[in-house]
Amino acid sequence: MIEGIGVDIVSNSRIKKLYKRFGEKFLRKIFTDREINYCLSYSNPVPHLAARFAGKEAVIKALEKPERLKLKDIEIINNQNGAPVVLIFGVEKKKIKITLSHEKNYTVAFVIIVSD
Repeated sequence: MIEGIGVDIVSNSRIKKLYKRFGEKFLRKIFTDREINYCLSYSNPVPHLAARFAGKEAVIKALEKPERLKLKDIEIINNQNGAPVVLIFGVEKKKIKITLSHEKNYTVAFVIIVSD
């Protein structure tokens, strides 16, 4: 059964501007250490940062904006097959399916929360 859905689209240039302007401060406010390490392992980290940012926003929408949940409380990592996986700190465990896609100008994320 579907408990919630969320989608978000972000302009890659917006994330690039934030990253250039605020650098490490921006990264540390939004992303976990694992997310930062993953994204910065690419020669162009912007699409990967944008994907995780959009993913976090989509998760919040799917959860219907839970109180006190911050973007950094949501972690999006890849499993051994390279598929994105969502971990949430401080919230009841949920089964979350996520897909991320990025191209030159935009990044999109789609989330479905399902019950067992």
